[in-house]
Amino acid sequence: MKRPGHSSRRQGRTELTRALLIQSAKKIFARDGFEAAKLEEIAADAGYTRGAFYANFKNKEDLFFALLEREVSSRIEKVRSKMDKFQDPAAKLKALRTFFLDMCLDRRWSLLALEFKLFAVRHPEVKARLAAMNRRFVSSRVSILHNVMEGLGRYLPASANAVGISLSALTNGLTLEHMLDRTVMPEDDVKKIMANFFDSLTGAKGSTDH
Repeated sequence: MKRPGHSSRRQGRTELTRALLIQSAKKIFARDGFEAAKLEEIAADAGYTRGAFYANFKNKEDLFFALLEREVSSRIEKVRSKMDKFQDPAAKLKALRTFFLDMCLDRRWSLLALEFKLFAVRHPEVKARLAAMNRRFVSSRVSILHNVMEGLGRYLPASANAVGISLSALTNGLTLEHMLDRTVMPEDDVKKIMANFFDSLTGAKGSTDH
């Protein structure tokens, strides 16, 4: 019979191992790309062996899904925390707009997201899993926007899901162009375009600084 606390200590070690592997994966995926990244290098960077990797994840795709889960959940929690500071719907919308513009130039994450989506559309099993996860996360994000718009007595020009996906798609596309040639697509222009797009969808009155 196991001693009390043995299972909790083991679970704690497992959670730590997974967290360190995910942290290393984020760095190496960003550096080498998803398909070129090597599992052995991810494991070594985290201080573990290949065997430890397979004790926690089935494959590289499984690891990326864990990274995606952590990153998107963290962002949703952050935006909710920021918006919870306000009661007025207009202030909530302004906070959401500011958060969105601050996040729109996360170059590393946009590149990873685009690369993995391209990988997924060519691999049916990965595509189905990513689509299911994407629907869940889009639903969480757009429910925040929908509630704010409802509080303002406004309506979105399309479904909340379509609006959420459009914001994400334009962000990733413009960020990719920015990374390709910053003289053609400078950071200030990316933010101005995204600010105008956000405002056109929500009726937000933002400053012209973005």
